[in-house]
Amino acid sequence: MKFTVPMLAVALGAMINAAPAAAKEGEGLKKHDVLLRVRGIWVSPNGTSDGIVPALPADRLRITDSFAPEIDVTWMATKNIGFELIAATTRHSARGTAGVTAGLGNVVDTWVLPPTVTAQYHFNSDGKVRPYMGAGLNYTVFWNAKATPALTGAVGATPVHINDSVGYALQGGVDIDLNRKFFLNIDAKYIDMNPRATLYTTALGTQTVRLRINPIIVGVGFGIRL
Repeated sequence: MKFTVPMLAVALGAMINAAPAAAKEGEGLKKHDVLLRVRGIWVSPNGTSDGIVPALPADRLRITDSFAPEIDVTWMATKNIGFELIAATTRHSARGTAGVTAGLGNVVDTWVLPPTVTAQYHFNSDGKVRPYMGAGLNYTVFWNAKATPALTGAVGATPVHINDSVGYALQGGVDIDLNRKFFLNIDAKYIDMNPRATLYTTALGTQTVRLRINPIIVGVGFGIRL
């Protein structure tokens, strides 16, 4: 299943509207609280790449989904406004979906490290059910990028380099208190991520492709007040 930004916005709006009816008064958030969360995340890239140029302009690549653990820390500047640092690393493949590379399957494997900082507004901060929305900046590093055996078998040895990516991030979620110290967390993010990959092929020479990743990241986990 593929997500879109409008779908994410509708889901987050419904979550915020429903929260007051479900919330019960509790100790809630306090200024200078530090929240540590650990989640399991599903990373679902959206869209396909541009063509591989100059040799294969009709080819398209899609980045595969991935599951991974994620950790984040939020510092509450006030009882409503927090700043969150998110860190995780996931492994993905670029898979051919059109043209010559469609017959090869996965052509590049890479690890992705996308540290993200968001500024958040926490609704119903005095309650036990606290939706939040945020926006911020993402810097993504692609590491250990390698051509697959399928690609090297077709075009020879192929070193791969993927440029770092900088983009915006949108976020929404909800914290649900289990007690004063521990809480359940559900979180969703959209990250603007469009790096350029360069493939130094033996048979075709140097090729470049703009990867349009733009993942939706959905996570569920637990948090603790430190």
